Amino acid sequence: MNRRDLLKTTALALGAGVTLYLPAGWTPARAADKKWRIGFSQATTLEPWRVQFNKDIKAEAEKQPDVELLIADAEDKTEKQVADVENFIRQEVNALLISPKESAGLTGVVDKAIDAKIPVFVLDRNVDTQRYTQFIGGDNVVIGKAVGDFVVKALGGPGKAAGNVVEIWGGLGTQPAHDRSDGFHAVADKETGLKFLLDKQSADWKQNLAYDIMTTALRNFEKIDLVYGHNDPMAYGAYLAAKDAGREKEIKFVGVDGLPNEGVVWVNKGELAATFLYPTPGAEGLRQAVKLLKGEKVEKTIVLPTMAITKENAPEILKQNGLM
Repeated sequence: MNRRDLLKTTALALGAGVTLYLPAGWTPARAADKKWRIGFSQATTLEPWRVQFNKDIKAEAEKQPDVELLIADAEDKTEKQVADVENFIRQEVNALLISPKESAGLTGVVDKAIDAKIPVFVLDRNVDTQRYTQFIGGDNVVIGKAVGDFVVKALGGPGKAAGNVVEIWGGLGTQPAHDRSDGFHAVADKETGLKFLLDKQSADWKQNLAYDIMTTALRNFEKIDLVYGHNDPMAYGAYLAAKDAGREKEIKFVGVDGLPNEGVVWVNKGELAATFLYPTPGAEGLRQAVKLLKGEKVEKTIVLPTMAITKENAPEILKQNGLM
């Protein structure tokens, strides 16, 4: 059966009534000497987490002799990412992996790929439609709640927590930023002693922009007790701003990502009080695409686990990764 003649099927995944857009039970026809061509649309490689993301998916591709992995870098531009995905559709790739820069801007082209009977695996940031084959990523609400628990404990404990908190957002148009904030505030807002000093100040996941936001905050507020950056580079950018102002020792800094050579190192040095693991979905995404292409069933959603990384467990993580 030709891929263009495949039918969409519905299946149950993580609860009744979820529509699973995939060519169930189908293995693409290919000559013995041909490989499955899998396109991967990456939002950007300007962030260290994204660089690790690409390393992970490339390493997995090297383990898959039947796969030819095609990677396009959207260079942090939604319009380029749309064009990249459209190019993969024209190439009639066997499967598409996409990590959207923003949810709304990539929804239409994901629909277009599904209409072209190309299975779509959405990684890290979701899109505003259920018409995709599978989503793989961390649960950012759960991570945000874990950050909230840590912050409350660090600032006095449940019912007693007090202090001034700066929250530095990732991109305002990205779902992970909203989820990390919502989860955090679901816990932190219960503490009447906590005061939040900024209103959705976005550094777009960038260290240098977080430095600028923190520099302004330090000028405007004499007392800041804790900074929550939606990723480690932003938390570290805030730390550097505080260090340059001679105030880093009076402030705790918390981030998300937990890359061994980045956030874990900063925690081990005492520059960040904690980071929370947000594993990259690249390797798992490629494994799931291959699984589907072999005719096996896949779930609608795979949630990757998180963990708190503090001064206590950071050394062991560094040792496991050959960094100590």
